[in-house]
Order: sequence, then C-alpha cells, then structure tokens
Amino acid sequence: MDVATLSGVILGLVLICGSIVAGGSGAAFIHFPSMMITMGGTIAALLITYPLHKVKATLAIARNSIKSSDLDVSPWYNKVMELATVAKRDGMLALEERITGIEDPFLKLGVQMLVDGSNAEMLGHVLDQEIEAMEERHVVGHSIFKNLGTYAPAFGMIGTLIGLVQMLRNLSDPSQIGAGMAVALLTTFYGAFFANLFCVPIQGKLEQRTSEEVTLKRMLLTGVLGIQEGDGPRIVGQKLLTFVPPSKREALTGSS
Repeated sequence: MDVATLSGVILGLVLICGSIVAGGSGAAFIHFPSMMITMGGTIAALLITYPLHKVKATLAIARNSIKSSDLDVSPWYNKVMELATVAKRDGMLALEERITGIEDPFLKLGVQMLVDGSNAEMLGHVLDQEIEAMEERHVVGHSIFKNLGTYAPAFGMIGTLIGLVQMLRNLSDPSQIGAGMAVALLTTFYGAFFANLFCVPIQGKLEQRTSEEVTLKRMLLTGVLGIQEGDGPRIVGQKLLTFVPPSKREALTGSS
C-alpha cells in the first residue's frame, strides 16, 4: 500500500479513537442500529444511483490505486527512447517487430498506427480520443466516492432524526433523555467519520491518479508524434522530459 495513504488512515484512526478513549468509555460509541442506518442507507443510495457493475469496477480500481505508490514513468520513457532509436536507425517499419513487446495498450496502439503509416493528424486524433475516454471512465469512479461522502453524513442525520423522535416520545422519563440523545447523535458521528476519513480522501486519491495517468498518456502521445515526424532520440527525449518535474529529470535520463 502507498505509504502516505496507509499513514494517513492509521493517523486518523489513532487520533479519533484516542480522543474517544481519553474522554471515557469507548463502548458508548458502539451502537449497531446506528451503524445499520448510516452504512446501510449509504450503500442503498449508491446502488440506486449506479449500476452494480460500475460500483464493483470502481472499488477494484480504488483498491489498486491505494495499493500503488506514485506513478513511475521511467519504464515508459525508456521504451519510447528505444522505439525512437530503432525508428531513426532502421526505419519506421522496423517498429513492427517491437509491438509484441509493448505492454501498455495506449503505446501499442500508437506504434501500430506508426507502422501502418498514419499521419500526425490521425495519430493525434485517435490517441486524444483514447485519453478522453479514459478520463470519462475515471470520472464515474470519482463521482461514486464523492456521492458516498455526501450520502453518509445525510443518512447519519436521518438516523439522528429517528433517534430524536424516539427520544421525544419518552419524555415522561427524564433519566432516559441523556442516553437517548447520545445514541441519536451517534449516526451523525458515523456518517461524518466514514465520509471524511475514507470517502472524500479516496476521491482525492483517485483524482490524483487520473491526473498522473493523463500526464503519462500525453507524454507517450508526444513521443509517438515525435517519432512520426522523424525526430531523433535526443529530440524525442527532450520532448518527453517536459512532462517530468525538473527534480526527477536527472534520475530519469540516467536510467535510460
């Protein structure tokens, strides 16, 4: 798992749970009916909003994104530099033998179009569409976690209202008001806890991953267009480095 993600989750849990324990009994914050209202209602609303297959796909993508650390562009940089060298030395058709060794579908499509003789305009159009389609798919995942972050506090408030109604029906026994109010407020706590420690941060993580992948795809597109235009490896490399932060450029060029 990404160290920053793991550290953030652990730190958040320690601070919140530590505050609860320091203030008294932790058992007072465990109430299963309140959990059912908050979590069950949130999941129900999500399934009403999105098809089940999209929810499953998003959860799988989120799991993989959280496990992985920052995107390493060096394998792709090295691969494009290798392709640029082959194209300049042996001609564009020599790239056909390298297609099977390309794992990334986006780069493979670009190289196949080079071998097929596509011009720069067609290359740019097709690969741009691929990038836009990827962004549209990712936006669905972002919106799922955004809505989770909205639904959870909302159902927490619904649970609180239910608890308050039940409490007000028993005003004849003043000794039960304090306990009833505490239970009623727990659903709001569960909703805010789940939304702000998990849903909203995961949405931000996924948006960051999407931004990194779009940058990578733009870098590969630039490299493929450079090869199509007949640029040498040095020029192609300079174009690729414009997508890399200056602090990482020296290490990247040293690895090629």
